[in-house]
Parts: sequence; C-alpha cells; structure tokens
Amino acid sequence: MNRLKEKYLKEVAPALMKSLGLGNVMQVPRIEKVVINIGLGEALDNPKALDAATNDLMMITGQKPIITKARKSIANFKLREGRAIGCKVTLRGERMWAFLDRLLNIALPRVRDFRGVSRDAFDGRGSYTLGLREQLIFPEIEYDKIDKIRGMEITVVTSASSDDQAALLLEMLGMPFRKG
Repeated sequence: MNRLKEKYLKEVAPALMKSLGLGNVMQVPRIEKVVINIGLGEALDNPKALDAATNDLMMITGQKPIITKARKSIANFKLREGRAIGCKVTLRGERMWAFLDRLLNIALPRVRDFRGVSRDAFDGRGSYTLGLREQLIFPEIEYDKIDKIRGMEITVVTSASSDDQAALLLEMLGMPFRKG
C-alpha cells in the first residue's frame, strides 16, 4: 500500500473526522481523482508537439493520455472544431496516490525558488488546481530527451463540500501551502 494512502487512512481521516465534528466515516473528505492536463496551442502548427507532450505525460503518470480536441472554432486563434489541442490523464486509485506522493515529496521541492503553493486556487466546490511551468521537476523526465519545456495543470478533485475542508485535507496530506 502507498505510504500517502496509509497516512490518509491512519492519521488524516481520523483527525479530519474529529476536527470537522463528523459522525460518520463516509462523510470524511477524501481525494477522488487527479487530472493532469497539458494544453498545446502550438499543436496546430507542429503536430509532433502533441506526440512529445503525450510521451512526457505517459512517463510521469504511467498511464496513456487521451487527446483533447477543440469544442468550438475560434477564428482569432486559427482554431477549428475537432482539432487536437492537448492531452490529459485522469488518475484514480493506487496510481493517483503514487502520483500525489511523488508530486508532494519529490517534484514540488525541485521547483526553483519554491515558497509554497497558493491557497487561492480552490474552485468553490472543494477541488484544487495547481499550475506547473515545466515538466522537468519530475524525476522520470530526462533533460536531454525533451524538445521543449511545457507546463501542465494538475487538478486534485476531493469529495469535500467546501474549500476550507479541502484545504484542511490537502494540508494534512502534506501540500506545501504558502504561509500568510
């Protein structure tokens, strides 16, 4: 079993139940899924960029990404409906816990000038989105093999009913929020 999942079950869940005053163990906020998304505007001009981003995402997550397509045509961006403009992966279960463990304990500390992540990135329904500027912070990515530095969005979807509950859950799991 993953050490982060073990920490959640043994320490975090009982502490949350006590601090939030919950009577039922099923009411305790938990992490439902993690979605990692890479948006590629340059995929319109350079189709190989999509392959490179897909390979990077597959190396980081251990799961094959799906290609996301444009939903509407936008003339100003030279975008047509149905064109491939990104890729994403949805992680659940053991892979989700393994990815979160690597993100919190290996990847985020490798970010240059890291002072913590913002507390303002909650969506109002208990989900947290974190933007990364480069894929190099993950140890699976080799510096020599990448063609371009790409950012990504990581969304942690929780079952929490409010942002405060979700913040408490992520903080107890070890999310390095900025102080002040």
